[in-house]
Amino acid sequence: MTVTNILLSGIVGSTAYGLAHADSDVDRLGMFAAPTEDLHGLHTPKESHVSTAPDRTLHEAAKWCRLALAGNPTVMELVWLPEELYEVRTPLGEELLGIRTTLLGARRVRDAYLGYATQQFRKLHNRGDGTPTAETGQRIAKHARHLKRLCTQGYELYATGELTIRVDDPESYHRFGREVAADPDAAQPLLRDFEEKFAGTRSVLPEQPDERAAEAWLRQVRRHFYTEAAQAATPPA
Repeated sequence: MTVTNILLSGIVGSTAYGLAHADSDVDRLGMFAAPTEDLHGLHTPKESHVSTAPDRTLHEAAKWCRLALAGNPTVMELVWLPEELYEVRTPLGEELLGIRTTLLGARRVRDAYLGYATQQFRKLHNRGDGTPTAETGQRIAKHARHLKRLCTQGYELYATGELTIRVDDPESYHRFGREVAADPDAAQPLLRDFEEKFAGTRSVLPEQPDERAAEAWLRQVRRHFYTEAAQAATPPA
């Protein structure tokens, strides 16, 4: 997969969380800018490119902004990575890092992170309904680790306005995964506890994100890549 105009890209997933094991895949997430002129045609460019071997997801800048403004936990990781995990970091990408807190709104962060955590809870319960196998147990443990991570990271973001990608005490996540693999209902108290924490905490975030900052940044991206295309198309004097 060849995608041009990548603005920001880095290693995410279990490697970034500090939860990877020897057989874990290395996941990459990034953002690119479609050439501005291509956005004016009859058929607009693809907004996402997903590949395996290597595992990489790239979202077009506008789609990434929409997902981030909705509080999407997966795309939000891209602007909170430790510096050493970035593989592409352009000036426009740097500017996006500078406005990352404006993309946050208390209600959307709470609903998105708790919503994703609840999805993980349902997945582990659905997998736990069948005949137990070693593979099923591994899948349940993985969903349980994600559930705990989403609750922990989402609450931190909601309460402090900061997001720490690498988890504290990775072994506690693996231990929680093993406990839930043995008994899927063991995940319910943690989920309920975080629901109560969210409900009982006043967020430092505004109720809604500031879309104006994202809009201004995106228009800057469009100007940048329109200018380059126009200059390339201008015949020499």
